[in-house]
Amino acid sequence: MQMLDRKLFRDVRRLWAQALAIALVIGGGVATLLLAVGSHRSLDETRTAYYERYRFADVFAVVSRAPKTIIGQIEEIPGVAAVEARIAKLALLDIPNYPEPATAQVISLPDIGEPKLNRLYMRLGRTPEPGRADEVIVNESFATAHGFGLGSRFSAILNGRKRELMIVGTALSPEFIYTVGPGDIMPDDRRFAVIWMGEKALAGAYNLDGAFSSISLKLLRNASERDIIMRLDALLDRYGGRAAYGRKDQTSHAWIDHELDMLNNMSRTLTPIFLLVSAFLVNLTLSRLVALEREQIGLLKALGYRNGAIVFHYIKFVFVIVVIGVVIGSAVGTWLGAYVTRMFGDFFRFPFLVFVKSPDLYVIAAALSLVAATIGAVRALRDIVKLAPAVAMQPPAPPRFRKLLPARFSLDKFVSQPFVMMVRNLTHHPLRAIFTALGMAAATAILMVSLFMSDTMESLIDVTYFMADRQDATVSFVEKRNREVVLQMARLPGVLTAEPYREVPVRIRNQNIERRIIVSGRPRDADLNRIIDVDLKPVVLPEFGLAISSMLAQILGARVGDSVEIDLLEGARRTVSTPVTALVEDYFGIRGMMDAEALARLMREVPAVTSVNLSFDQNRREAFYAAIKAMPSVSGLGLQRLSLANFRQSVALLITTMASIYTTLAAVIAFGVVYNSARISLSERARELASLRVLGFTPVEVLWILLLELALLTLIAQPPGWAMGYGLAWIMKTQLAGELMRVRGVVATSTYLFASGIVLAAAVISALVVRQRVNRLDLVSVLKTRD
Repeated sequence: MQMLDRKLFRDVRRLWAQALAIALVIGGGVATLLLAVGSHRSLDETRTAYYERYRFADVFAVVSRAPKTIIGQIEEIPGVAAVEARIAKLALLDIPNYPEPATAQVISLPDIGEPKLNRLYMRLGRTPEPGRADEVIVNESFATAHGFGLGSRFSAILNGRKRELMIVGTALSPEFIYTVGPGDIMPDDRRFAVIWMGEKALAGAYNLDGAFSSISLKLLRNASERDIIMRLDALLDRYGGRAAYGRKDQTSHAWIDHELDMLNNMSRTLTPIFLLVSAFLVNLTLSRLVALEREQIGLLKALGYRNGAIVFHYIKFVFVIVVIGVVIGSAVGTWLGAYVTRMFGDFFRFPFLVFVKSPDLYVIAAALSLVAATIGAVRALRDIVKLAPAVAMQPPAPPRFRKLLPARFSLDKFVSQPFVMMVRNLTHHPLRAIFTALGMAAATAILMVSLFMSDTMESLIDVTYFMADRQDATVSFVEKRNREVVLQMARLPGVLTAEPYREVPVRIRNQNIERRIIVSGRPRDADLNRIIDVDLKPVVLPEFGLAISSMLAQILGARVGDSVEIDLLEGARRTVSTPVTALVEDYFGIRGMMDAEALARLMREVPAVTSVNLSFDQNRREAFYAAIKAMPSVSGLGLQRLSLANFRQSVALLITTMASIYTTLAAVIAFGVVYNSARISLSERARELASLRVLGFTPVEVLWILLLELALLTLIAQPPGWAMGYGLAWIMKTQLAGELMRVRGVVATSTYLFASGIVLAAAVISALVVRQRVNRLDLVSVLKTRD
């Protein structure tokens, strides 16, 4: 072993605490990269494999009643690989010992063989036997939520008739990974089920023998989805077709896409932030650490070692620290990535998980960390190796102190002598002080951007559930109803207020950009379901024209005053042009909003409703639920109380869990930064502090001088850290904006306080460690130090 290598190991052992703190900063950045990108790749690959193995369809369409004789014509459309025609209907459920009405999507299964598309992954049991009209398969999450097993029974209202059904199997389906019932915006496993039953039994219940009401298509690779949808619509239009749509508009796929996009956007936003901050901090810390080796470098040069050998020796020192950090970060990041993948896999109920091995991520993380650390070391070495050995072996020339203020304004008249000494030290090393404070500000900023996700989820809940959607329940109907049904709903037990709500599916287009959305119509004075703008004030809909989401306007490139084309996908299918009269800053979906009367004129119909928003007396809710169950025209009941609970348990839980992980990693980085700043400051001033001890200063007084500087820099760093953190939160808000959900740019006061509190706590812990070091200063060594 060469002499320099022995010195290397001795240096690592001597500086193990500082080396470990630097390694933790590196490890935090590496873990963030592996966690975010690795988990997203695994989940995306899992979804792709699930879709392929169980033949998830590419195009979907719903009709009122179409004969099976047209299936051959659909199969002949160029680009179609497979066709699956079936019956799909909504039904109310009556579940034993469960008062709230539940809804089910009932889907037919071939009596012989398995479906060509959207095949089932059977968890338990078997498929229904031909001729057994009461046997069904239910989705696993619904069975689990109610504790159902094979042989369990419940009732369903099929086409106005109540039937008792028996569970013979539980299954998963790629078509229903994310299941949302009518009137809800969040999955509710207790109140929404997917039921599969034999085709003959379901056709008999709805008088659909020899017909179908739903069709799915699998396309050939490179087939034109748009052309196929146009041809399919032309065939189904005469049978009450409601406009075909592709995967991107299929509810389950769209929500999974959104969740994975949010995870991907978090990785694209937070990961570079963490890596850049950790790289900056490692660069800053190592440059100061290597600068402390000035005398040893001079001695090595005096002994004949060339500059290249010395630089390579310190690069190896940096390499050892980087390797330790990469190993720690790789282990933690791999474990966290697997944990996040399983967490999302359990939420989506994937039947299996595909863990993608990504060696490129480890290489990228290691390379970035090594480059940042090497630059920091070389930056300090560059100036030192230029010095002659005799000069380098001497301590740096002490700075020239001078009065900054006239004698009449002398600081020692107002503050203590240690405080004056601290201020002088900072003013004579301004760059060092600025970069130290900047490092602590960066630590505060990454803590804030990690905590921001929890803040914005709570704000989103407040705006959505307590300011905008203030109804207790939303009753949805199988078909549109005359507005007189609102009076009927108002007479139900316990109902206090009832408001009409109309939804129409449309395609909205501006030039060559189009989206499939829902246009909702509501009274201009609606009080239960309100539109809230970015200033949290209710928006009154204009008497004419269309109000659209700001996100939709951004996608279409439309502004207030522009005219957009709308293809009406219900009733008399036609294309109309209407002006955009208002933009609304909402947070769920992209949609259009109109005054109910204006929408009725646009549809050329008498005012109608597809749902009714209600507020009711909670003390009479059981009587209200019983009345709803007795109404065959009702397809579903959305309950805000349960929707809020489900939101907290699903999307908010996933986001806040990710935020907690990032916050923990950020706290580790923050501690590493502050601890290194304190230890290096002690090393840089050890000779000065020990001299003060020799001159009669007590250990407490000496420590006070050092900690005053640490405390002042930490406090000075907080306002810039807050500004940087808010800027990063704004970037995060922009990156997380999607078509299905967006977040508000809200940073709570508690976030500023908590982020600063973690940095201050790290400073206190570092101060306790430094105190022991100050108490153990070797005064004899100081007396032997060369002048």
